[in-house]
Amino acid sequence: MARRLRFNGTGSGEGGCPSVHEDLDSGEVIVHGPPLTDPEEIAQLQRLSEGEVAIVVPRDLLTDWAPKDRTRKARTIGLEEFSDLFGKFEHTAWRLETRSRYASDEATDTYRQFVETGRVDWTFDHPYCKTIREQTDLGKRVERVRIVDQPPTTGQLYLLDNAKRNSGMGEDIRNLWRADADRLRLPAEDFWLFDSRLVALLRFDDDDQLTHVDLITEPAEVVRCSMIRDAAWHYAVPWEEFTAGM
Repeated sequence: MARRLRFNGTGSGEGGCPSVHEDLDSGEVIVHGPPLTDPEEIAQLQRLSEGEVAIVVPRDLLTDWAPKDRTRKARTIGLEEFSDLFGKFEHTAWRLETRSRYASDEATDTYRQFVETGRVDWTFDHPYCKTIREQTDLGKRVERVRIVDQPPTTGQLYLLDNAKRNSGMGEDIRNLWRADADRLRLPAEDFWLFDSRLVALLRFDDDDQLTHVDLITEPAEVVRCSMIRDAAWHYAVPWEEFTAGM
């Protein structure tokens, strides 16, 4: 079975080489870069086995992008503490949504209304709505990119309609087709990025229920998520334009 590799980062400003990848299952690190080719230099290497190739990478590449531990240091929090984060960020809150289904949506009256009628009479009485409106009224930015399958699932169509409410609270909602997200090699991860310094990685069970959140402040991981944000935001389409083109 092929490894599941994640791109961590590169030490190159242009060519993308050398770079560091990480095996999501084993935690092993894969580094690629220009090979060491000088015979005199190769002769100085010890324990270089047949089939192995020596490569040359800047020291900073490993310092910046190689994981510091086998498991990333994260603080696990419950959903109540997670909700509190939306009242505490200082400048920006950015979300990547990649899942085809969110079980919590399906338990709501608005979801049942959407399934039955194809539309929802959205209100703003939810505590999240109050919090976000307060934050955006202060000039803070709340943005998200939602990945959409083709054809969209019922849950994704529901969220496209939900964008009306989110936009009314001051959020900037954009969408990206799954094929385009795959072309950009965006990861199948759901996370919030607060103030470009704190990653809240959302954890789901096999029934698509959000169970807990891992808070990550490791600099390399925060930078990686910021790179994902920049790529997704650049190519994503504002929800009204996206919906009109469906």
